[in-house]
Parts: sequence; structure tokens; C-alpha cells
Amino acid sequence: MGRIEDLQAFVAIVEHGSLSGAARALGRSLQSVSRSLMALERSVGMELVRRTTRRSTPTDAGAEFYRRVQPALGEIIDAGRELSEQRAEPSGRLRISAPVLFAPTYVVPAVADFMRRHPKVDVELTLSDKFMNFAEDTIDLAVRIGKLPDSDLKAKRLGSLRRVVFGTPEYFAKHGRPSHPTELAAHQCVTRTIDGNPAKWPFRIDGKRKLVSVSGRFRTDSTTALYAAVTQDLGIGFTPLWQIRDLLMRGEVELILAEYEEPPTPVQVVWPSSKLPVAKTRLFIEVLTERLRKDPLE
Repeated sequence: MGRIEDLQAFVAIVEHGSLSGAARALGRSLQSVSRSLMALERSVGMELVRRTTRRSTPTDAGAEFYRRVQPALGEIIDAGRELSEQRAEPSGRLRISAPVLFAPTYVVPAVADFMRRHPKVDVELTLSDKFMNFAEDTIDLAVRIGKLPDSDLKAKRLGSLRRVVFGTPEYFAKHGRPSHPTELAAHQCVTRTIDGNPAKWPFRIDGKRKLVSVSGRFRTDSTTALYAAVTQDLGIGFTPLWQIRDLLMRGEVELILAEYEEPPTPVQVVWPSSKLPVAKTRLFIEVLTERLRKDPLE
């Protein structure tokens, strides 16, 4: 079959379209890459790459060989890199992105655990509710809430979040307690001003997802202000359960319409699929998973 370096040379030639391009990509001499290709072709007993003065293109057999070998070679190289990293203490900077409100409660404690275990790693945490672009934003991994769009990212599920409707006992005593999502139209609802769009809250009604329009006299762009408004009896709110768990435990608010809740929203950690996570990334994912196992999201 040939040596690993011969297979690497072949894959690089196919991907870069020439022996010189492969040599530059691999940091090897042109003669070394050429010898690797010839050695591989002798080992398999057929021509794999058709050479010209300007281009190198795979033969039909070479194209099929590349299709089978390329992913396997990547796994072998990644496995070797992973073993090598496991022998060394992780170091350098780990760049993480996480949602604004979620990060202080769940991500920062995991970062603290991680940094105590691995003193040679610096952590840079960026708080953003948007889906960060790994190429543009130079991050190593991101915590994301919600279903992921189709992408080439790898993901590990950390848990899920309930989104609930809530209000104060005083509000319900004065205005009544809705027993169906459609009854929210007759109530004051405290909503967030996002992109100027009318507020619509999602529910599961008759087995289907339905968006119910809500409105009220008080609107805000601040989640903290929304919770304060609900506790001041200005109306009914909608939010992830974990954000109001303390209010709920103190009896300041009550949940309603639980039987119409949508399935919990997934929380995932994601990283580019083009590469195996380096040691510091993999180890942080383990710490974050461990932390959330001790302090469940739902």
C-alpha cells in the first residue's frame, strides 16, 4: 500500500493539482513528492496520476483510490495527533463564544474549573447571541442554543432548555389564569422588541407547532427589564426556565400553559468538522459536559 508519507503526497497532488503545489503544501521538496508518488504507484501496480508539464490529474483508478484513501488518511493523522497531544500539557489560548446570559451562569464556572486544571491555557470568552462564524471570528468552539442550521460543524449536545410562560400570583388573581395559548390575546404580555417584529410565542397545539401573537403595553429590549416588569405585575412573560428558576423557587412567579410547551431547545457545543479538536478544546468540552451534568439545564 505504501508509507503514510507516500499517501500524503498522493492526496496533496490530487487536491492541489500539481506536484509542485503538493510540495509547497507539505513543506517537502518536489523530488521528495515525486519519489513518493512513484513508490505508491509501484506498490499498487498502476498509474494513479497523469502528469503534464503544468498539471497533474488523477486517472480513473487514481480518482477512486483518492475517494477511499483521503478520509482514512485524515483519521490516521488525526489519531496520531490526538495521541501526541495527550502526552503533553495543553497550552496557548482557547477562544470560546457563548450566549450573553447563558455564559455567566454555566460557561464561566466551567472555564474556572478548566483553568485551575490547566494553568498553561489562557481563555478568551466572547459573549454573543448570534451564531459566530469560525473562519471570520477566529474562535475554537462555541456554545449555541437552538437547532443548528445545516453546516459543516461538529456538535456535542450538552442538554436542553425548557421555554416557559410565567406571571405573578397577583397578576393571575386579578386578571385570571389562561388555560390555552389563544387566551393570551386577552392578557397583557411583556414582550421583547427584536427587529421590530410583532411578538409571537411558540406552542405545541394539537401536536403541531403554532406561533401565537401576543401584545401588551410594556415592551423592552432587555431580558432583565422583562423579568422586573413581570414581577411588577405588568403582564405575562415568556423565557427559558433556567433564567427565572430563582424567581420560581421564591414563589414570586408561577408557570402556566406547561402542557402546551414546545419540546426543549437543545444546547450544544460546536467546532469545525474540518479538524479534530486540539487537546485544550477537547478537554474544555469534557469539563463543560461534566459541569452541566452536575447542574442540569432543565
